[in-house]
Amino acid sequence: MSRIKTRDRLTAMMAVFILSLLVVLPGCSSESGGQDGNGTERALAMKQISASDKDTVTIVIGAYSVVKDALGRILPQFAADWEAKTGKKVVFQESYEASGTQARAIAGGMEADVALLAMEGDIDKLERAKLINSDWKQQDAYQGMVTRSVAVIGTRKGNPLGIRDWTDLTREGVNVLYPNPKTSGGAQWDINAIYGAGLKMAAEQGNDGPPFAKQLLMRIHHNVLSMDKSGRASMAAFEYGVGDAIVTYENEILSRKREGVAYEMVLPKHTILIENPVVVVRKYARKHQVEEAAEALVDYLREPKAQRMFAEAGFRPVNEQVAKETIKAYPVPDGLFHIDDMGGWDEVREKLYSNRGVWYQVLAGIE
Repeated sequence: MSRIKTRDRLTAMMAVFILSLLVVLPGCSSESGGQDGNGTERALAMKQISASDKDTVTIVIGAYSVVKDALGRILPQFAADWEAKTGKKVVFQESYEASGTQARAIAGGMEADVALLAMEGDIDKLERAKLINSDWKQQDAYQGMVTRSVAVIGTRKGNPLGIRDWTDLTREGVNVLYPNPKTSGGAQWDINAIYGAGLKMAAEQGNDGPPFAKQLLMRIHHNVLSMDKSGRASMAAFEYGVGDAIVTYENEILSRKREGVAYEMVLPKHTILIENPVVVVRKYARKHQVEEAAEALVDYLREPKAQRMFAEAGFRPVNEQVAKETIKAYPVPDGLFHIDDMGGWDEVREKLYSNRGVWYQVLAGIE
C-alpha cells in the first residue's frame, strides 16, 4: 500500500484526533438543529415534537459532507421564503456524512426526507431499498442533479512543487491526499477522474488505455499518505498541514480560497465532470407528511436564487440561466469528460470497484 514516512505518519495520526473535533462535532450542532450521521433518534424525536404544531414543518436532510457550507446559507433562505408563501415555519434536521456512509444510513433506516448525495450510485442504494421511485432521474429536467463540479488538484501556496497535471502526482517526494472510495462518493469521483484521464492520455499517445490508466492510478496511490472517510475530512487534514497536494472537488478549493486560505488550484487538462443528485425520499417524506415541503425544497435548490448561492460556494450550476451568468468563473477544461465516456456508472463500478477490479488491484499492488 502507500508508503508513509514516520514523520508524516505521526502528523496524520495527530490530525485524526483533532479532525474528530473539527469534522464530526460541527455536524452535531447548528442553528438549524444539525446532527451527525448517528442522530436519527434525535431527528425523529424533534419531528414528533413539531408534529403537534400545525404551523411548523420539520424536514430531515441527509447530505454528503462537502455540501454542508452551501446548505448552511440556502436552507434559511428557503425557510424564509416558505413561511412567506405558506405561513408555515420550517425546521431542519441535518445529517452530514461521507456520501456512501450517508446513503447506507438512509437505506438502513435513518428517516431522511431529502437526500443530497455525491453521485447517482448512492441514490441507487435508496432505490434498491425501495425508498424512492426507480424513475427518479426522469422526474425533472435536471435528471435528478442539483450541482456540478470537476476534480482538481489542490496545492500549497505558490504551488512550490510545480504541479501541473495528474502525472506530477507520481513524482518521488510528492505526498498526496484523497478520501477512501469505499466510504466516500467524492473519492470515487477522484479515482474516476485519474483513471479516466489515463484513458484519455493513452489515446492521445497511442497507448493501450486500461493498462496505462491503471499504472497512472497505481503510481499516484503509491504517494498517498492517508485516505479519510469523506471529502470534507480529507480537506480538513490538508488544512491541518498533511500532504503536499490533494485530489478534491473544485468547489472545495474555491470555497477555501474565498475564505482567505492560501491554496492554489490546478485544473488538469483531462478531468471528469462531477454531477451531484438530490431526491425526495418518498417513503419517509410521506410517512412524516412533509412531501409537499420536501418537494418544494428540492425545486428551490435548482432555482436561480439557490443556484447562485451554490455557485458562490464553488459549485457549477445546473440551472442554465445561472450557468451562463457564471461561465467566466468556471472555465471548461480542454479534455473534460463525462462518466458516460467511461461507459457509465454500471461499467465503471464493475471495472474499477468490483471485488477484483482495478481499485482492488491498486490496493493490493497487483501490476
